[in-house]
Amino acid sequence: MAFDQNVFVNCPFDEPFYPLLRPLLFTIIYLGLKPRIATERIDSGEARIAKIVELIQESKYAIHDLSRIKATKKGEVFRLNMPFELGIDVGCRLFKGGEHEQKKCLILVGERYKYQAAISDLSNSDVANHQNIPEDVVVEVRNWLSSTCGLGADGASRIWDSFNVFMGDNYDALTARGFSKRDIERLPVPELLESMESWVDENV
Repeated sequence: MAFDQNVFVNCPFDEPFYPLLRPLLFTIIYLGLKPRIATERIDSGEARIAKIVELIQESKYAIHDLSRIKATKKGEVFRLNMPFELGIDVGCRLFKGGEHEQKKCLILVGERYKYQAAISDLSNSDVANHQNIPEDVVVEVRNWLSSTCGLGADGASRIWDSFNVFMGDNYDALTARGFSKRDIERLPVPELLESMESWVDENV
């Protein structure tokens, strides 16, 4: 897979995040790029950190969602996987050299300035706030990739509308194959990516 086309996606993988993850992945694919995500392949014998490092090294672009790093209830700890992977990505850009010096990243948050309490080193960095709204995820990802990659992409509203049509078409196709609503909600990422890529190839 071409380094220049790959977009590493660093985000939570819990079900409450799925309404944001799906339009994020769809937007990347709609724009002709390739999302790379740790759950793109499932192999219990593969060390997770080794896979993440590999994906980061193979991707010129990265999107890091830090909207879920704070604890939500008493006794819960901060979620540090996303900041950790952001650090690996920045380190690869700074220290690996060669084409990796061209790496670019977008940091997404759900609440402006809240992340600074956990990672004060980012206080002078540009971040994008999607406010935990799926349509705003499309806006922020589309705008950053179009500008950074020089794509001259379709507007965010068209991409959002296309995403919703895809979701309806995919639901109908999966229910016809015997999937329940719960099955569809929990569709593995590799199958979701395959469905998105096929739909975009046929409809965009």
